[in-house]
Amino acid sequence: MRRPALYSRSPTRPAADEAASQPVADAAGAAPGPAPQVSDAPALAAPTRRARLIRALAHPSLLWAAIALLGAALLWQVMPWGKTAPRKLTQDDINAAVMHTLTHKVLPSQAARAAASVGPSLVRVEGMLPGRKDRKGHTEMGRGIGTGVVIIDNGTILTNLHVVQGAENITVTFADGLESPAGIVNIQPENDLAVLRAQKLPDDLQAATMRSTSDLVPGDEVVAIGFPFGIGPSVSAGVVSGLKRAFRSPEGGQQMSNLIQFDAAANPGNSGGPLVTMDGQVVGIVTAILNPTSARTFLGIGFAVPIENAAAAAGQPPF
Repeated sequence: MRRPALYSRSPTRPAADEAASQPVADAAGAAPGPAPQVSDAPALAAPTRRARLIRALAHPSLLWAAIALLGAALLWQVMPWGKTAPRKLTQDDINAAVMHTLTHKVLPSQAARAAASVGPSLVRVEGMLPGRKDRKGHTEMGRGIGTGVVIIDNGTILTNLHVVQGAENITVTFADGLESPAGIVNIQPENDLAVLRAQKLPDDLQAATMRSTSDLVPGDEVVAIGFPFGIGPSVSAGVVSGLKRAFRSPEGGQQMSNLIQFDAAANPGNSGGPLVTMDGQVVGIVTAILNPTSARTFLGIGFAVPIENAAAAAGQPPF
């Protein structure tokens, strides 16, 4: 009697394998003995493609090759040849940029920039002078108004001697509006200069920058800043008209020499104010105007004391 075949739990095999597993009669036609049973343990599966790829990538030679490739990429980024060199600017590029700025933006004039540089150092100087008695016997106080410029941030101010001479008290008003009493600490009559010291100072007081007159020449542009007729601060622009000029006031005062002649408008009240170059540096202290009439108004010729003399009056070292 034929015995049924026994199958394992492994996946179905091809028909050829099934045929091979059937019992075969021996040469005598007798049924063979029972077929050997197939083991239930699953056979070792062949390595998958992913496993083979992982083993290949883990090979030391491939890892070193990857490290070398990354290092070469990093070196390319940090070295100059890894970057695009900027285009070199040409004169046409610069001209185009300047023209664009001039076309689309209105720039302040040189005189405006010079005045702005010295503006924080400008002060109004007011001296109360003994007055005359009126018909009723009352004394009227006189008042002299001039200009000064801070040259040391401890409140040291340069002005004209004739602005404060004989004053019973002196008041200075700084650019931020602060008013302070001031006293005379030094005078230089031969140059009509007085050095004042204010008692109260603004927190952000700035001293003006002074410049030697050694390279000053006629034709250099300058501005005069002050309080003409008490109005100000006022700015007027002109040029240096001459150097080493001499002047004697119509009232018969002492003759002064080595003066800077200029044509920027100046009037009573400008006395003691700074004469400033276009780079915002003080080269002189305005001291007088030439007017042979009694009007005492500007006719086109003004004089300033060179800043070297003025600085010496304040005890500043020479340039």
